[in-house]
Amino acid sequence: MRVVVVWTVSTLTMLVLAGILPDFRLQSPDGDSITKTAFTAAWGAGAFGLLSALVWPVLVRALLVVPALVLGLLVFFLNGSLLLLALRLIPDGRGAADPQTAVVVAAVMSAVASATSTALAVRDDDAYRRRLSRLADRRRRRSGADHGRCGPPGMVFIQLDGVGHDLLARAADADLMPTVARWLADDGGHRLAPWRTDWSSQTGASQLGILHGTNHDVPAFRWYEKETGDVMVSSRPASALELQRRAIARTRDGGLLAVDGASCGNLFSGGADQLALVLSMAARRGRGRRSRAGYFAYFSDPANAVRTALSFVAEVCREIGQSTRARIRKETPRIRRGGLYPFIRAFATVVERDVVVAAVIGDMFAGRTAVYADLVAYDEVAHHSGPHSRDAEKLLARLDRSLALIAKVAEHTPRRYRIVLLSDHGQSPGETFAGAYGLTLKDLVRAGCGLPVSRRAQRTRSGSEARDAVRIALHRRPAEEGEAEHRAEPSDPVVLASGNLGLVSFPDIEGRASREQLDRSRPALLGTLANHPGIGFLLVRSERHGSVVLGGAGAEIPVSELRDGEGPLAPFGPGAAAAIRRTDTFPHVADIMVNSTHDASTGTVHAFEEQIGSHGGLGGAQSRPFLLWPTDLSAPVADGCELVGAEQVHKVLRRWLRECAEPTAPPAPSRWTQASSTAARSAADRSARTGALRAAGGADGAGARDAVQDADGAGAGGVAGRTDGAGAENTAGDADGAGGAVPAVG
Repeated sequence: MRVVVVWTVSTLTMLVLAGILPDFRLQSPDGDSITKTAFTAAWGAGAFGLLSALVWPVLVRALLVVPALVLGLLVFFLNGSLLLLALRLIPDGRGAADPQTAVVVAAVMSAVASATSTALAVRDDDAYRRRLSRLADRRRRRSGADHGRCGPPGMVFIQLDGVGHDLLARAADADLMPTVARWLADDGGHRLAPWRTDWSSQTGASQLGILHGTNHDVPAFRWYEKETGDVMVSSRPASALELQRRAIARTRDGGLLAVDGASCGNLFSGGADQLALVLSMAARRGRGRRSRAGYFAYFSDPANAVRTALSFVAEVCREIGQSTRARIRKETPRIRRGGLYPFIRAFATVVERDVVVAAVIGDMFAGRTAVYADLVAYDEVAHHSGPHSRDAEKLLARLDRSLALIAKVAEHTPRRYRIVLLSDHGQSPGETFAGAYGLTLKDLVRAGCGLPVSRRAQRTRSGSEARDAVRIALHRRPAEEGEAEHRAEPSDPVVLASGNLGLVSFPDIEGRASREQLDRSRPALLGTLANHPGIGFLLVRSERHGSVVLGGAGAEIPVSELRDGEGPLAPFGPGAAAAIRRTDTFPHVADIMVNSTHDASTGTVHAFEEQIGSHGGLGGAQSRPFLLWPTDLSAPVADGCELVGAEQVHKVLRRWLRECAEPTAPPAPSRWTQASSTAARSAADRSARTGALRAAGGADGAGARDAVQDADGAGAGGVAGRTDGAGAENTAGDADGAGGAVPAVG
């Protein structure tokens, strides 16, 4: 019945477009009766739907080498080509259209079919559940592991990038995130607790520690390595791959996801065999294509491409409107949000979210044992709009809809899943260092070294992961940090920013520079930095006292004697001293580590780059992410203890994976796990997984219905464009951001 309705609507759409567009006809040159014209439209709509279902996935897979964003645009032209082919199949040559008109007609038909399919699915929950159960049963029979849902459960780890513990709790209390609120309110649901990051409170350090068990020698988001002259940047594929290699060499372990795992939208693979948009894999030629498999699975449905494109445009317009409103209202703090930023934001909040959530759904239907995914939308918006802004709050609501979809799908997957939410860091608000004091950290360092300083403060480029992710999606190299420094002389300092953490290195000094060396060669530098009102403290090596922390008014404390809440560390809360001591042991710690001031009463810091919501150093909510887990798993730590460091979070997640496997197979993988793992890698299962992925488009909840409809083979997509039903509001431009809800990195 649903197929007939969607076919009928597609036919009517084609008739309407033929009456509106002068270069699109469904009649012979001599004219036809209404009945014959309607028959022609029905034939064309059916042929277009069948071609989309059968030919489209093959075309898109062949184009996987094309840059991801280019693929999204190319979808429209390929879709138009399929429509032209469908029109040529109409008897007696009654259908014809110009190529540019065919693109428009194909896009409109895919969008209308998607909206119609969703409208029907919303009103048929029972049928939706039957389809889900039917798909799960078919998959179990194909794998030969028809044990029902009584086997060991899998785990889905969803990382909400940049969402702090207190922020999540407030959002749940205010009903901004009703799914999270429901989990917390249910006695048998989930529990929420904070954990504390290392000094480097950013995705590179935290996610490396969580996925690979160590973040040793990751002092910041970016840092300078003297022995090679390279600047390591966590969001650069070559750097991410090297960090992953170093972590594996140190731990001698593949990672959290090494056993039948999937990694989606992350900086690192975690040892997973199934990869989608994993940044470190983008640096590997040959195998690098695997990291873009999520783009294929998503854009192989033309309706997904249409909806995501409309949502992308809507998000660009939304950002332009919000930034304009902020300027008119003279909101402070405020940074520039023009140039390419609206498109970068739309990529992070629409494309990445859509593709990553679709990949998670596909991995769940494939029965993967462990899935880890990163949703970066909130982090990107909070950097530029502020972590407590109205813009950022709306992103939380949209992320909650993605969580609701994943939870709904988990009710019908071949195996049970336990869903764990976590974040890698929070964000601390505050005016930028340059905005507050009229000069950048680099300007201040150069002034302290007696070097010329520009009269006009220069902007420090933001360290957003999304910016580099867009460049990777376009197959372009990320900007080289070393080139950005433009050092005129070898003795010029290299000054890098990582949120409110600054790193100063001197290439002309071999090894780690000492305080005594700097006092001899640059006598005013350390005093200039330590006494600046925007700087909280410095870390520098001393030949006489070991490493020392310097603060204002001549404060100097050996690292071994640091105490939380005392001296320069007074505003930074518990754990600051231990975090500094650990970082001081890293081989690539900078010559001078600079942390901005922190106002404990307001939670504000001063980022050394263009961000009014920042993370990377010490101070405020940035160091206090969250962990939310099902109550049937053991507590992360004993009562009264605190979970500290990403490496400890890794151990907790490892323990939970063991707890899920132990009921049926304590020492080795169970027969069910082995069978499902084999099936997940078989050609038939990959084909079925791709079907679910393609149709899992909208993360607003409605898309799940059509995800199953499509994968089950009975979907309207077989007739009218592989519909995925992400919602009429999605095809209309995603007015509130819910549309196209499924979009990483790379």
